Amino acid sequence: MNQKSLNQGRLLRIVALGCAVLASAACVNPLCANPSRSPEKPIMKEQPLTLRQLAIAPIAASAAIGDMPRLRDALNRGLDAGLSISETKEILVQLYAYAGFPRSLNALSLLMKVLQERAARGIEDVPGREPGPVPSGYALTELGTDNQTRLVGAPVSGPLFEFAPAIDQFLKVHLFGDIFARDNLAWTDRELATVGALAAMAGVESQLESHLKISLNVGLTIEQLRQAAQELEARGDLQAAERVGAGLGKLGG
Repeated sequence: MNQKSLNQGRLLRIVALGCAVLASAACVNPLCANPSRSPEKPIMKEQPLTLRQLAIAPIAASAAIGDMPRLRDALNRGLDAGLSISETKEILVQLYAYAGFPRSLNALSLLMKVLQERAARGIEDVPGREPGPVPSGYALTELGTDNQTRLVGAPVSGPLFEFAPAIDQFLKVHLFGDIFARDNLAWTDRELATVGALAAMAGVESQLESHLKISLNVGLTIEQLRQAAQELEARGDLQAAERVGAGLGKLGG
């Protein structure tokens, strides 16, 4: 090898060494050490429930067990937090599907009194909007079946519904049709209400677990459901909070 070739070889080694040093110095971002993490996709911080959302489960829980003093406080807190009159009524209307007409009617009667008291104190609560039209007949059956499938995550069937076809029809047409088709309350809000109501009642843990799963399907998160449980505990319903926590534990949360 002549002198010219040796000089060229040394020059190439110097250039390569310089590039390596520059590359090492430039990689001060920890993402460089892990190219699978893209700097264009930052980790998003989970959003906590709003004060308005936090107020929903305690309203439904106290209404479901007929604790009227606690319900009065929960209604005032929810209205103060931004629930409209229409949304608050809807929470209590939906409640009858899980706790029965007597609890729902009593709760609605108390809401009327609370609104009158607030108006007398000069508080102007937001009316909100009424729900849009709901289909009827076969269209309602189709809509209810589709809503049920979307909420649960798969078509619903089983021995119980074969044993009692009427309850399957009522669920599809009325609960998931008539009620869930009413668009003045978001599905996430409806599930927070349902979780609150079921958590407050003893002996319906399997239904609570089903609705915790549905809550995840409609966009709520494990952490947000934990927040709902913490709010139930903070408002004096320790057993409801414990039931939600136990249900989340079975879901890996």
